Amino acid sequence: MPNQEPKRVLAVVSDLFFAVKLSDAAKRSGLDLQFVKDSKEVLEKAQSKPSLIVFDLNFDAVSPLTLISALKGSAETKGINLIGFLSHVQGELKLAAQDAGCDMVMARSAFSTNLFQIFKRYGANGS
Repeated sequence: MPNQEPKRVLAVVSDLFFAVKLSDAAKRSGLDLQFVKDSKEVLEKAQSKPSLIVFDLNFDAVSPLTLISALKGSAETKGINLIGFLSHVQGELKLAAQDAGCDMVMARSAFSTNLFQIFKRYGANGS
């Protein structure tokens, strides 16, 4: 059986402390994690079909809702799984992200707590 490349995940986040947590979970899950901090770069890297894109829905510099809509509106990228996280008190933003096409929206605390399991799902033997 040929050696399979690790599945890729794009992380659209600005918080460096959270980035360390994401990196650790990705490594433990057998994922190739790439951080992206620019809207144009997200759209370019999405063309290579990562298994998952994680969005900090409060990362206003990249306009996450606009990016999510663009990704789900394109035939080439609409099948990519998108997970967004936010503060648990941001109900309106959660609804807006779901309306934009985000596949799963989670409170940051729940996302952080379940990060390893989420990444494992999209890992080497994942989707």
